[in-house]
Amino acid sequence: MTKSDLIQALAEQMNLPVKDAKSIVDTIIGTMVDALAEGRGVELRGFGSFQVREYEGYTGRNPKTGEQIKVAPKKLPFFKVGKDLRDRINSEQ
Repeated sequence: MTKSDLIQALAEQMNLPVKDAKSIVDTIIGTMVDALAEGRGVELRGFGSFQVREYEGYTGRNPKTGEQIKVAPKKLPFFKVGKDLRDRINSEQ
C-alpha cells in the first residue's frame, strides 16, 4: 500500500474529497515525523510503536577495496510491531 492508496481508502471510507483526505494523511505523517525528529516515540495502540535508536560509530570496511573506513554514529527510526497486528498477521497464514 502506498501513501496514495491510503489517501484513496480514507476518502472512500469517510466520504471525503481526496483533497481533504490527503490533508489528513499529510498532517498525521508530518506530526509523526516531527515527533521522531525531536527524539520522541510514537505509539499507535494495536499497530505498533516507532522509536529513534542511537547507534555508535564503528570501523567498517569498503567491500570493493577492503579499505577500513570510520562509520559515524547515527540515529535511525525503529518500528516495533504491536501484539494485535502481530497476532492478526500470524493468524492469516
